[in-house]
Amino acid sequence: MSAAHEQFSGRDAAPNDLEAFWLPFTANRSFKKNPRMISGAKDMHYITPEGRKILDGAAGLWCCNAGHNRKPIVEAIQKQAAELDFSPTFQFGHPKAFQLASRIAQMAPGDLDHVFYTNSGSEAVDTALKIALAYWNARGQGQRTRLIGRERGYHGVGFGGISVGGIVNNRKFFGGLLTGVDHLPHTYNRAEQAFSVGQPEWGAHLADELERIVTLHDASTIAAVIVEPMAGSTGVLPPPKGYLERLRAICDKYGILLIFDEVISGFGRLGTAFAAERFGVQPDMICFAKAVNSGTVPMGGVIARKGIYDTFMKGPEHVIELFHGYTYSGHPLAAAAGLATLDLYREEGMFEHTKAIEQRWADAVMTLRSLPNVLDIRTLGLVAGIDLASRPDAFGQRAFDAMDKGFRDHDVMIRITGDTLALSPPLMITEAQIDELIDKVGKVIRAVA
Repeated sequence: MSAAHEQFSGRDAAPNDLEAFWLPFTANRSFKKNPRMISGAKDMHYITPEGRKILDGAAGLWCCNAGHNRKPIVEAIQKQAAELDFSPTFQFGHPKAFQLASRIAQMAPGDLDHVFYTNSGSEAVDTALKIALAYWNARGQGQRTRLIGRERGYHGVGFGGISVGGIVNNRKFFGGLLTGVDHLPHTYNRAEQAFSVGQPEWGAHLADELERIVTLHDASTIAAVIVEPMAGSTGVLPPPKGYLERLRAICDKYGILLIFDEVISGFGRLGTAFAAERFGVQPDMICFAKAVNSGTVPMGGVIARKGIYDTFMKGPEHVIELFHGYTYSGHPLAAAAGLATLDLYREEGMFEHTKAIEQRWADAVMTLRSLPNVLDIRTLGLVAGIDLASRPDAFGQRAFDAMDKGFRDHDVMIRITGDTLALSPPLMITEAQIDELIDKVGKVIRAVA
């Protein structure tokens, strides 16, 4: 056993009582009968309690872009914990939160230059929606309360996020949700877009549905539109060429705020700091989380344009401008991890590396198209979605089996949604590891045929 494996082996690595933990987004009864346990990680791999190395094809949960257990990030967290474990950001501050905000603002396009910290992507989305509503109130247009999301959109699990989100099972169990919410149609059409590399040619016209919603409700009632530039959790849906540009133009026409949820696409996943940069479309707010510190300490946030921030900076200076925030907003450990992570991205050229290997990645993934039950493959940046045919009367079972067999039999971690396999490895992946990952995924697809 290697030193790295020994580091993560211990008596507590395999607990003998799994009942107390109610796992999120997990089939709990199935998992607890035959759990998939992880006790360590290093670079491109997870490590099981038995010492098996699992190739991470999902960057954890779309978040570990810099890889696992990277020494500079670990040391930054350890040092910060020894210096300042917690400091409130209500009426007080600590240096690293300001330093990280400045770094993030510098990476964002245009005048997106003010950062409001949260602890997750879900909180980032709810924060952006609240900022939008409060912004229009501050502008004297408090009737602008309507929020517009998109079918198949995923915006976390807060009540705001699932209201504007468009994934059925995330919504249907929780009552009426927020009122005054509409949804644009999703952008996927297999007949027109199958096996697309990058942005599909078909679909820009779907943004024009926003015009219909404006006609129905009147622009004076609409606060904001929120979309993922690349829909991730629903199964990887790249935006059609011209689609985001059209959304921006319609929002500008009617004075509607445009929010990009970049919780997945931010920090190099598509070869640029943010998808907004890649697509050349500047939103009014960007939601981020996950890869801001490579998933090491919970952190998220909203980047707002200068005009939005300035709208709140009026009235007596001792009065709170926005009555919103979280106990752990800008937590010292999260901020320290974020600074170290951004340094690592820059020093190792990870965003540039992602851009350089994008075609190599796409070519490798597309070799899977002839395998049994593969209905479609979509790639963009260092992401891929692979649709598998559903088993009769057992939607999602084939992909679930693929994920399970991948972990147990082929030492690979795959993210699934429905019967779609989603791949999003850490950005440090090499060409040889791309070949290894796709070979493993191919074996898994054959195994569940």
